[in-house]
Amino acid sequence: MKILVACERFGRVRDAFRARGHDAYSCDTEPDANGSPYHYRQDVLPLLEYEWNMLLAFPPCTYLCVSGIHWNSRVPGRREKTEEALAFVFQLMRARIPRIAIENPAGIISTRICRPRQYIQPWQFGEPYSKMTGLWLKGLPNLVPTNILEPEAFQQNGRPRWRNQTGTGQNRLGPSPTRAAERGRTYAGIAAAMAEQWG
Repeated sequence: MKILVACERFGRVRDAFRARGHDAYSCDTEPDANGSPYHYRQDVLPLLEYEWNMLLAFPPCTYLCVSGIHWNSRVPGRREKTEEALAFVFQLMRARIPRIAIENPAGIISTRICRPRQYIQPWQFGEPYSKMTGLWLKGLPNLVPTNILEPEAFQQNGRPRWRNQTGTGQNRLGPSPTRAAERGRTYAGIAAAMAEQWG
C-alpha cells in the first residue's frame, strides 16, 4: 500500500509500515529527526491530492488537547490558533483517501467535530504509561490491544496508577522549540500495532 503519515518527524509509524513492505512516507514542516529519505518536509495538505491508500495523521495537539484549552481564555491569540487547528483536522478528515486514522489526545476535536471511534492507552500496547488518545477512523477497524500490562501501583482508592506519559519525564519538559515534538512521539508499541493490524 501507498501510505502517507502526516505530522510525523520521528518516523516510528512510517518505519513500522515500511518494515512490513509498504510504500510509506512521512510528512512534516520540520525535517525528519533521523534524516530519512522517505520524508516530505512541507505542508501536508497539497499531498492529500495524490493517490494514497491510507492516511495516518498525528496533528499537533498544542491547541487541541484538554490540557491546553484552558489557556485560550488567558492568552491572547490562542483561541484563533485552536480554530486553525480544528480546520486543519477537518481537512485531514475530508481527504479523499479510502483509509484514514487521525490520532490525538483527549481534547476539543470530540466536542467540536465528532467523537473518536475509540480511545486507546499506551499500556494496552506494552508501554507502561497512561495517555488517553483518541482515534478517528475511516475505512479501518478499531485497533486491538496487543499487550495489556498490569499497573505498577494503585492509588488509595484502588484505582490503577500508571506513569503519566513517560518515565523519562517528557510530560514535564519546560518550554522549548522541541518540546511539542518530544511529547508527541508515537509509542513504539502503538506504531507496531497500527502497521500489523492496518497494513
